Amino acid sequence: MTQFSLSARQFVDRHNGINEVDEKAMLETIGVDSVEQLISETVPASIRRKDAIKLPKTLTEAEMLQEMWKIANENKKFKNFIGYGYYDTHVPTVILRNILENPGWYTQYTPYQAEIAQGRLEALLNFQTMITDLTGLEIANASLLDEATAAAEAMGMLFSEKSKNQGNKFLVSHLVYPQTIDVLHTRAIPMGIEIEVVDIERAELNESVYGILLQYPDKNGEIKDYKSLVASANELGIATAVASDLLALTLITPPGEWGASVVVGTAQRFGVPMGYGGPHAAFFATKDQYKRQIPGRIIGVSIDAQGNRALRMALQTREQHIKREKATSNICTAQVLLAIMNSMYAVYHGPKGIQRIAARVNAYARLATTYSAKAGLELLNEVYFDTVAIAADDAIKNKVRDIAEAHEVNFNYFEDNKILISFDETTTVEDINLVFSIINEGFGVEIPAVTQNDVLEAMQIDFSSTFKRTSTYLEHPVFNTHHSETEMLRYIKYLESKDLSLCHSMIALGSCTMKLNATTEMIPVTWDEFGGIHPFAPLNQTNGYQKIFNDLVEWLSDITGFASVSLQPNSGAQGEYAGLMVIREYLLDKGEGHRNIALIPSSAHGTNPASAVMAGMKVVVVKCDDEGNIDFEDLKTKAEQHSQNLACLMVTYPSTHGVFEEAIKDICALIHEHGGQVYMDGANMNAQVGLTSPGLIGADVCHLNLHKTFCIPHGGGGPGMGPIGVAAHLVPFLPTHSLIKVGTDKSISAVSAAPYGSASILLISYIYIRMMGSEGLVKATEVAILNANYMKALLEPYFKILYTGKNGRAAHEMIVDMRSFKQSVGVEVEDIAKRLIDYGFHAPTVSFPVAGTIMIEPTESESKAELDRFCEALINIKKEIDEIELGIADKENNVLKNAPHTAAVVTGDEWNLPYSRQKAAYPANWTKTFKFWPTVARVNNTYGDRNLVCTCPPIESYEEA
Repeated sequence: MTQFSLSARQFVDRHNGINEVDEKAMLETIGVDSVEQLISETVPASIRRKDAIKLPKTLTEAEMLQEMWKIANENKKFKNFIGYGYYDTHVPTVILRNILENPGWYTQYTPYQAEIAQGRLEALLNFQTMITDLTGLEIANASLLDEATAAAEAMGMLFSEKSKNQGNKFLVSHLVYPQTIDVLHTRAIPMGIEIEVVDIERAELNESVYGILLQYPDKNGEIKDYKSLVASANELGIATAVASDLLALTLITPPGEWGASVVVGTAQRFGVPMGYGGPHAAFFATKDQYKRQIPGRIIGVSIDAQGNRALRMALQTREQHIKREKATSNICTAQVLLAIMNSMYAVYHGPKGIQRIAARVNAYARLATTYSAKAGLELLNEVYFDTVAIAADDAIKNKVRDIAEAHEVNFNYFEDNKILISFDETTTVEDINLVFSIINEGFGVEIPAVTQNDVLEAMQIDFSSTFKRTSTYLEHPVFNTHHSETEMLRYIKYLESKDLSLCHSMIALGSCTMKLNATTEMIPVTWDEFGGIHPFAPLNQTNGYQKIFNDLVEWLSDITGFASVSLQPNSGAQGEYAGLMVIREYLLDKGEGHRNIALIPSSAHGTNPASAVMAGMKVVVVKCDDEGNIDFEDLKTKAEQHSQNLACLMVTYPSTHGVFEEAIKDICALIHEHGGQVYMDGANMNAQVGLTSPGLIGADVCHLNLHKTFCIPHGGGGPGMGPIGVAAHLVPFLPTHSLIKVGTDKSISAVSAAPYGSASILLISYIYIRMMGSEGLVKATEVAILNANYMKALLEPYFKILYTGKNGRAAHEMIVDMRSFKQSVGVEVEDIAKRLIDYGFHAPTVSFPVAGTIMIEPTESESKAELDRFCEALINIKKEIDEIELGIADKENNVLKNAPHTAAVVTGDEWNLPYSRQKAAYPANWTKTFKFWPTVARVNNTYGDRNLVCTCPPIESYEEA
């Protein structure tokens, strides 16, 4: 008789893809008796964790959502008029449901395989077009992390391009947002840039200055005429960067039209919730002359093998993965999912709709200013877009604050002797009348209520010719077609159908950990109780968030074996940089600021050396031995050689080669002997959680890719989060923030615009950890290692597995060597990657960390059936290679060289290829049941770089078509 339990099925069994029957069969294939035996043969005993992770009782999915609802309601969602770069907005529900809440969009990977990413590439091209149109500049990237770090990237790019006779001084207007100035200071110090925060209109421009940064509109909401200032700067060869507001730029002259070299900002108010700081897509637009220096990703137009238009990531040779220590930026994560939402917001509303929103926002500000002035208040803004600045001493400010908070309203009180009130898309007539009633009571005046007709009259745009925008924008058909929900829905689904995601098949990317992003983890992210919180709201309004932060810090500290964690870094690369800056500050505090050498293994991620240079360190490369381990003798030699100046070792564990290095404790001890710190790259934490930890191994700091190990979705290339865990001696140096006090008196200044980075997506990791529990997290790590070794056992009769541990085991990933096929039959690793598309799979990581190889990481979330299917595809491809070796298939004209095969090619009237249409399109049985078709053939990368086009084609091309 079947026995039933009253307890609900545990989430861990949903998260992990294999069952007990599968596990037994897989262990047999590997040749071990138990998971325990496999782990003992994989993870060195010297670093095994003895204690369990300390976590609360595991919750079911239903219990978890109930718990999250309680936590959400501990936040107080006031009506926010704080501004400072963050505004409430209406997310069009067609975008909310069909993009932000849709795994077909949020489980996609970075579009390195362009043939199966044409949908999101088009959406990102739309984003770039939107940004160039609104800023008046020629080229834009496909998003950065936030406005403050985008401004820092502008400062760094212009510094790298300054002339030899220019000094290192970067002038920053005192009217720039304080959080931006904070991040600029952090970035400038190790780069040797001298920042001066000045009244920019009175500052002296001379040869000591290489660049300036303006805010337009400024932090007080004022719109100033900078044309003559910028003209004077340009005459002296001084570049101008401008932080601006996209919505304002629909009404006022864009900086590109008055000579700015770079325009940055955040696209948050284009349909993305505030989320207590993020994630939000930042934008970066610049002149064409900087196209090879612009940080981040650029989407470009190219052609495919059939001569058809195809999109791809352009100019990739300028990225940090290739330039390494010569890179001027370590940007790795974009904010793709959010940039897509921003672009769709513009597609949905169109130029007229967005201008109407902007005019309404401006109308509220105009009414507030006009009526306040009539009531006798002193208004401090002459020309403005959305912000009213009212003179107020401390006594009045405190009185107004008390009244406002009693009405659940937040104004901005950060500036001396003034109150700022910023309006946004969500403001209503009722809201402005509430504002007036608060002002009336606080200032003792009588401002009358306004009506809807008053707002409509105030929407007549009357900026003077000095400021009024006269140029057009968003004229491309894509922004003028999809304004009904029917058309918008179809456009979103049309693009979604072009992209392969985890909805279709496993994405076995080594070092990228594409695993389940469970629906329960995602649901609270779009609750307004989390999304509607301003990052600079008073702390006593954010108790729900604070509980999540406190718990996460405690849990992640335990998981990593560290004393504490900073949640501020909002990407993995940002975490690397923050960790190195903490090490730098610690050494300075000890009086050892001369220590500036970073030892980095040759196998390290490309962001590692780039981050080290950004932190003011000099990179010394350490060799790896024939087994892929760090060459201990070479490390010892270089540690001794640089002993007096050694700052740190950057190491990934398990190694990027997919192996638990036996000597890791000795490696850490060696660095400590020479006075250095050990920075561990947390990219491979999915093989550590619960079994070992960075702190136990001997590291001093480690960043965590929450978008890998802890289930935040990749979102097509972002968002990400990169918190850093540190040992006790580094805790005092964790990042602070200028507006919301975190950290200590010894803290480094901020690395991100918001105090807790992209706070809203921390909910995902919080829920994942809470539902998995201590035993569940350990089980996930074990299954990840089991799955990798099972695939290794299936594949090694056909392929060479490049590196293994001393017992022949892989960690959670493995490198499969494809180099011999190029030598024997001319088949490149790229050919194998593209042929996998015909089988319905995304390629594993290609040519990293070893050129001509693929790196496979199955994760714990895939079923045995899916692992088998992927391995069958690779084995079939090996047979296709064998056919070339045997002379059955042509060396130049075969299924691999012509892959991927599109439906248009396979169903064309002519078929001149020396193999069947069925072999091309349906190489495995499952493809006959369900087929994911690439919408373009192999993309021509060289053509795209030689003929760089990074915006939507002009209207004329549509007319010609």
